[in-house]
Amino acid sequence: MGRFAVPEFEYSRYTNRQLLVVPLAVLAMALAILGGWYLVTGSPVAVGVELGGGTEMTVETTSSEDEVAAAFDPAPSSVQAVQAQENQYIVQFTSDDEDALTDQAEANLEPVDDGSVVQQISSVSPAFAQQAQRTALFGLAVAFVGMSVLAFLLFRTFVPSIAIVASAFSDLVIPLAFMNVIGIELTLGTVAALLLLIGYSVDSDILLNNHVLRRSGSFYESVHRATRTGVTMTVTSMVAMLVMAISAYALGIELLASVGIILFVGLAADLMNTYLMNFTLLRWYKFEGVAR
Repeated sequence: MGRFAVPEFEYSRYTNRQLLVVPLAVLAMALAILGGWYLVTGSPVAVGVELGGGTEMTVETTSSEDEVAAAFDPAPSSVQAVQAQENQYIVQFTSDDEDALTDQAEANLEPVDDGSVVQQISSVSPAFAQQAQRTALFGLAVAFVGMSVLAFLLFRTFVPSIAIVASAFSDLVIPLAFMNVIGIELTLGTVAALLLLIGYSVDSDILLNNHVLRRSGSFYESVHRATRTGVTMTVTSMVAMLVMAISAYALGIELLASVGIILFVGLAADLMNTYLMNFTLLRWYKFEGVAR
């Protein structure tokens, strides 16, 4: 049986500046995407009906996707075909007037086998959506602050602790920007995926810091021991998330597919940030910073 082996990376061949340039460049690109999205839409990320308010309707019709979009006035904010079900579309609106939208769907779209066009409809009022959005963002903020406090309590020194915080921040920002690029909306389900990423991030970063600062052996020996465990753990999780995303997409379970994609991208970002950004700050701290 084959065994996954983590190769030993020759960190000593590269300067701190060379190692930092990649994670910082990716982080800067992600921040630019979020900033540009905010300037265009007024929000750094696209929010779903749960957090933005409006109506989500599932229709079954022989009409095309373009005809579905043209059947409503005002036009829907998005129309998506259901992968696992032929002739079904998920249509989202900023309006929460279910009766008017149902009437337009039944009047303007061709049903399948003389059945009902509207299969399912649900709406969220703007006031409730704003409250849910505040609660979700507050939960993310509390989790991030709690993780930061834990890091400072564990290591009680500024540079190793701030390395964990910086890595976790980048692990959140990069998937958020990626969500905008591929069209995944921020919902209660995707917020849960981001909360999971905070846990994954702090786990791998604390593993690296603990090996370097508290275990015996030279700096590079400690890094390699932590890398063997951390990379194996993270890559295994990435494979599991990718399989989940592909399976959910094939079965038409959109939320589960989105969660799998977000976690896969976030874990890939965590590999980069932990073993480039966090490592670089630790090496500077050990050899050039206050620990010298």
